[in-house]
Amino acid sequence: MKPTSALGAIGVSSLLLSGVGAIELDVNSPDSIKKAAKALSTNLRNQYTGDRPGDVPGNLPDPYYWWECGAMFNAFIDYWYYTGDNQYNSITTQALEHQIGDNNAFMPPNQTKSLGNDDQGFWGMAAMSAAENKLPDLKDGPSWLSLAQAVFQTQYKRWDDMTCGGGLRWQIFQFNPGYNYKNTISNGCFFNIAARLYKYLGNDTYFEWAEKTWEWELSVGLISPDLNFFDGADDLQNCTSIDRIQWTYNAGVHMSGAAAMWNVTQNELWRDRLQGLIDGISVFFKDGVMIEVACENNNKCDIDQRSFKAYLARWLGYTAIVAPWTRDQIDPLLKASAKAAAAQCNGGKDQVSCGLRWVDNGKNDGSFGVGEQMAALEIVQALLYPTVDGPVTAERGGISKSDPDAGNNAPADPTTVNSITTSDRVGASILTIIVLVGTIVGAWWMVS
Repeated sequence: MKPTSALGAIGVSSLLLSGVGAIELDVNSPDSIKKAAKALSTNLRNQYTGDRPGDVPGNLPDPYYWWECGAMFNAFIDYWYYTGDNQYNSITTQALEHQIGDNNAFMPPNQTKSLGNDDQGFWGMAAMSAAENKLPDLKDGPSWLSLAQAVFQTQYKRWDDMTCGGGLRWQIFQFNPGYNYKNTISNGCFFNIAARLYKYLGNDTYFEWAEKTWEWELSVGLISPDLNFFDGADDLQNCTSIDRIQWTYNAGVHMSGAAAMWNVTQNELWRDRLQGLIDGISVFFKDGVMIEVACENNNKCDIDQRSFKAYLARWLGYTAIVAPWTRDQIDPLLKASAKAAAAQCNGGKDQVSCGLRWVDNGKNDGSFGVGEQMAALEIVQALLYPTVDGPVTAERGGISKSDPDAGNNAPADPTTVNSITTSDRVGASILTIIVLVGTIVGAWWMVS
């Protein structure tokens, strides 16, 4: 485990923070958007080393954790989907295949000792995007769709009714710190995958689990009645004490799942839920520009948190596609945020490196890295959503093969592993272990 800090996230010299090479973006021009996205994606790709001789496909260099590499390849799948540029498809396929792991469920042996449900979920969502966007299936391996199904199958078996009335724990293994925490992102990833599998396949089992997960989160207070999303709760207290920190990615992962559920059901319940969620994300926007309100204002965003805006940006685009009635609300947020993000992508040696903060009127804060670059790429390329067809389904254009038994051979509670070593990386929500004090910190995230 490598400690994280705001300073540790600065992976590039802070020289040349504002150069003439800033990204030029006309938010109303598809050609301009594609050109900007290409420049941003080139910088992001240059930070990936897993395809180099002697390195491991699907891993990012320190200090990044395994889950974020899966999230990054989802961004490259999105890039191909929006722009038609397939230059990253080969490294994406290579990385996803290499990290499939045991039981074809994104549980590689070198990660499972510290594997969280959210970590596995981010790779599962990448596979789901590959299926929805028609990335060709592996020639000699499981399909993208079956990999998402395998993640679902392994996770629903971990649903824990012994405390808090249900829910997924953060950690998969009992001996890992955080096992007693039931966090929103783990349950949100599971909800997201279930909802999108339901949309793709129409199988009621996925609908039932998506509905069950949402209802459980609402019942314990991880989702508030006015549809704000909080970080998680300690099951040793039966989830009676909620950590009320809000993160963009929790709202985003639920937004796209809710949009998928509305798209299939067309019922008022899911329309109301999605509308309430869109209303609730106003906390993450300042003058229409996205901000990670829990940590940007106090300069305390860690490595993980610096990527979170990428996922709200990603799922705003998805929502606008599958729930067209949301577009009048989402368009202004996408355009203002993309324009602001691009304006400050003027740092680093290439002068297109993006900082963390988009709300500083084009000033680059010198915080460069995978998360910052991915967030800017996702918000810019999401502007192209009106130019693409919606995600495919099994009945409408889908080419990825279903395997209802995928993941069934995986144990629900695997316990036979080797001893943990310092080389094992912790998962997506390392931040959560810091905030287990819950309500002691109260509403610190609202303080600038």
